[in-house]
Parts: sequence; C-alpha cells; structure tokens
Amino acid sequence: MASQTDVRTSRVLYGCMGLGGTWDTTPYTAEDIAGAEAAVQAALDVGITVFDQADIYRHGKSEAVFGEVLARASGLRERIVLQTKCGIRLADGERPGLYDLRAPSIVRRVEESLTRLRTDVIDVLLLHRPDPLTGPEEMAKALVSLHGQGLVRRFGVSNMSAAQIEHLRARLDVPLVANQLEMSLERRDWVEAGVLVNTPAAAGNGFPHGTLEYCVANGIQLQAWGALARGRFTDGGDSPTARLVADLAARKGTTPETILLWWLQRHPARIAPVVGTSRPERIRACRDAVRREPDLTHEEWYDLWVTARGGPLP
Repeated sequence: MASQTDVRTSRVLYGCMGLGGTWDTTPYTAEDIAGAEAAVQAALDVGITVFDQADIYRHGKSEAVFGEVLARASGLRERIVLQTKCGIRLADGERPGLYDLRAPSIVRRVEESLTRLRTDVIDVLLLHRPDPLTGPEEMAKALVSLHGQGLVRRFGVSNMSAAQIEHLRARLDVPLVANQLEMSLERRDWVEAGVLVNTPAAAGNGFPHGTLEYCVANGIQLQAWGALARGRFTDGGDSPTARLVADLAARKGTTPETILLWWLQRHPARIAPVVGTSRPERIRACRDAVRREPDLTHEEWYDLWVTARGGPLP
C-alpha cells in the first residue's frame, strides 16, 4: 500500500524529467538506473518525499527507471508520494504531437504508467495540458472511474487557468488538489499579472489573472515547474540577478538554489517548487528550502524581483 500523505503538505517536490537517459525510444541502460538511484537518494537525503513524473518523460523511460529504483529499494514505495501526468502525446512519424484527454486515453495512459512504475496505485494524477477537443464531462468520467477502481488516489491539473479548472471541477465528484505551472525568478508572468492591472503592459502578459487566487481559495496546491530557472542564476552566471542571488545566499548561510526556491515559497500562495535537476549535488543544494522557512525579508524579495525584471515596478 502506497503512502497516504497529502501532496498539499509538501514544501518541495522532486521532478523526474531528467531521469531515464536520452529523449528518444532507445532502451535505458544500467547507467541510467544508477543515475536515477543517485538522484532519488539525494532527494530523500534532504527530506523530499514527493516525486513528480509524466508518461512522456524520456518517452516513458523516466517512469520505467523509477520503477526499477522502487523494485530495488524495499519499502521505498510506502515512504513516498508518487505523482504522474498524462494528456500529451509525443509526435510519432508523420503525426505531430497533440493533446489527448479523452476518457479511454486517460485510462490507457494510467495503466501504462502503473506498469512502468511497478506500482498498483498512483497517489496523484495530473492532466498535463488542456485538450480543446475533450469536454469536462468526458475527462471527469475517466477520473471518477480510476478513483473508483483504486488506481489513482487524487487528481490535479497542470498548465491550466482558473476558468479551465472550474469548468472541470463543476463536473467532478473528487477534488482537484494541485495545479502545476511554470513559475520561477526567470518566468515571472504569474506574479507580474497581479501588478500590471490597469497598465498598458498588461496586454502583453499572457498569464491568466486570478488563477493563483482561485487555487488558494479552493485548496489547490500551486506547484512550480522550472523553479530553478534552468541554472540561469546559479551555474556560474554573472548577471546582476545571479550576483544578487549569490550575495543573499552568502548572507543567509545557504545556497543560491535555496534562494531561488525561497523566492517562490515566500509568496503567500505557499508555492511548492519542483526541483528538476538530475545532479545529486544540486538536489542537495536545495536542502534548506525543505528544512527551513523562507528567510527573505519583504525588501529582499522585492530586490530579487526588480533585479530580475530589469526595471522598476509600475
């Protein structure tokens, strides 16, 4: 029996997109399994117990190597929360990539994920991207069926606006517990949207205003993918933002990676960053974001924001 821990209590998640070798259909290797074991152990060492997957990561190989890790580590499945996603179909030959949230597709993808992950239940299933051709009634039918069969415990979405979430929730008898969005000190449109109201710049901001507030009001955890900004401010960068991040880390007795995660966590929405690096040393550099409350003052948080945006607030 897998963990019953509610994902909404997690401070940091580990994103498994980097596990499993190359982004193609070539088989994974023993080295890929060893790399996954090292990354998972590093996450566990710092206190991360929620692992975020998707059926498309490395063409399914990320789930498969994670399943290998679970099979080799007795009792590990019971200690973690396992989250995965479905809804994106990668390009195949002449067919382009597309989104597919039709009920039979959701059920089939979940069954395939369960096999690769070598588990009998998924703790949290996220719908990866909106599918414009599938109505909420059909999506809800699949989710209710999976829940009733005991194959999935909880559900959420990814990359969806408040309106899209409400459209689905109105047809769904089980709660949605998470919405995973790209949010970081580099990708700031989610926070910019809240201050560009009644300014000309608002027209150029594509983030759906009100989505954060809707999720908070309805108990939907906000998960931030891309939280480390792909190393832009930590891997030896010499931009004003990278220098400020490094300076704050030195003053706080922590790491630059932690400063980036604290910037997200300090927001009143209690954003839960998803750490997606496969490098164990960089995973361990995030330890204080798991173990300590965000140690950024009001002014320091704004210093990071204004420096990263490269100009004053309106």
